[in-house]
Amino acid sequence: MTWVPSTAAERDAMLSVIGAKTIDDLFASVPASLRAKSWALPAGISEMAVRARLEKWAARNAGGVTSFLGGGAYDHFIPAAVDALTSRSEFYTAYTPYQPECSQGTLQSIYEYQSAICRLTGLDYANASLYDGGTAVFEATTMAVRLTRRNRVVCHGSLNPVYRAMLETHIANLDLELEDGESPEGAACVIVQNPGFRGDVEDFTALAERCHEEGALLVMSFYPISLGILKSPGEMGVDIAVAEGQCLGVPLNFGGPWLGVMATRKEHVRKMPGRIAAATEDAQGRRGFVLTLQAREQHIRREKAMSNICSNEALCALRALVYLTLLGKEGLREVARHCHSKAEYLKKRLSFAQILNDGPTFNEFAVRLPRNAEEVAAELITRGFLAGLPLASLGAGEPNDLLIAVTERRTREELDAFAHALEEVCS
Repeated sequence: MTWVPSTAAERDAMLSVIGAKTIDDLFASVPASLRAKSWALPAGISEMAVRARLEKWAARNAGGVTSFLGGGAYDHFIPAAVDALTSRSEFYTAYTPYQPECSQGTLQSIYEYQSAICRLTGLDYANASLYDGGTAVFEATTMAVRLTRRNRVVCHGSLNPVYRAMLETHIANLDLELEDGESPEGAACVIVQNPGFRGDVEDFTALAERCHEEGALLVMSFYPISLGILKSPGEMGVDIAVAEGQCLGVPLNFGGPWLGVMATRKEHVRKMPGRIAAATEDAQGRRGFVLTLQAREQHIRREKAMSNICSNEALCALRALVYLTLLGKEGLREVARHCHSKAEYLKKRLSFAQILNDGPTFNEFAVRLPRNAEEVAAELITRGFLAGLPLASLGAGEPNDLLIAVTERRTREELDAFAHALEEVCS
C-alpha cells in the first residue's frame, strides 16, 4: 500500500504545529530497542503455510500450567453459557447504538449491565463500560477533578502500582498534581483499592467521611468477585467506584480486550464519562431503551466532552452481565467464599514462608520466601505452576516477596501440590 491520505506539505505542516522536525522525532521517546527494526514485510505465503507457522508458534506457549497469578488478572471459571450467548452474531457485530429504533437489543443489554453493576456496587449509576481497570482509574480521577475543580490527586498505598503508573502517564500533560498518601485536604480525590494490591482488606468508611469533610471525593478500585462477601463501595461512602471487569466472565486472553467498570452517585452522574443507556416509553406507552445524557459525549460536544471514550467494550460488558446473571446473588457469594477459603487453606500450607499481611485478605496474599521470588517463579514454571507475581519488579516489595492469588478453580490437590513444590524449590 503506497497511497497515504496526506501530502508531504500537509505532513510537514502538522509536524511544525506540534514542534517536530521529522517523523522520527515523534518516536524519540520510545527506546531504540523497542522500535520496529524494519518495515520490510516478507512476501506472502499460502493459507496452509500460514496456518502451519501459527500452529508452530502457538505450540511454544506453556500448556497445562496451574495459575496462582493475580495482581489484577485472575483465572476464574467461565460457564459455557457465557460463550454460547455472547457468540451470537447479533451481539458480537453490534455497533454504537446511536439509532435506538434499530438498536433496542444492544441498548437493553447495556441497560441491564449498568443495572447489575449498580446492584453490585451499591451506587446509583453506572456507565456502559470503559476500556480496562487502569484507564478507569484515570477516568475517575479526571471526573473528580471536574466535580471539585481541584487539581491535587492523592494515591493511597493500596492502589495497584500498575494503575498508578498508568495514571501518571495519562495525566503527564495535564495540570494535575499527583502524590502518595491519604490526606484529602485540598485534594480532588483520594484513590484507594479494596482489596489492596497486596491483598489487604480494609474498610474505608472513615476515610470517605474525612474526604467529604474536606470537600474531596473518595475513588475506589474494587475487585468485583470480592463483593460477594465484602462491604460494597456504596456502603463505605465511596463516590466513584471503578474496577477491572475481567473476572466477570471475560477470558485472560493475553491481556485483553477487557472491561473497565465505573459507577457513581446520582449527584455526580453528569460528569461521568462514557455512555449511559436508560429505559423510557414511546408515544404509545411501550417500554424502550435509549442513550441518555448525551450532551456529555464527544459526538455532540467534541473536545468539550467528558472523555474521548467512543467505542465502549459492549461485548465484554455483555459477558459480565451474562456471567452475573448466571451466578445470581447466591452464586456470586459462593464463588467469593471458595476464593477466600481456598486462599486461607493455602496460607496454612505455607508455614515455611512469612505471610506479610497483618489483617484479613480475600483471595490474594503476599509472602516472603527464603529465596529470590523471581528465581523461584522461574523454576516453578518448569514444574507446571505460575507461582505468583514477584513484587520487587513493581516496586511493591523486597526481592523475596511474592504475591499469590487463589480462585475457585484451584482444587485441594492443586493447592497441596503447589505448596509442596514451592517448599522444595525454596529449601
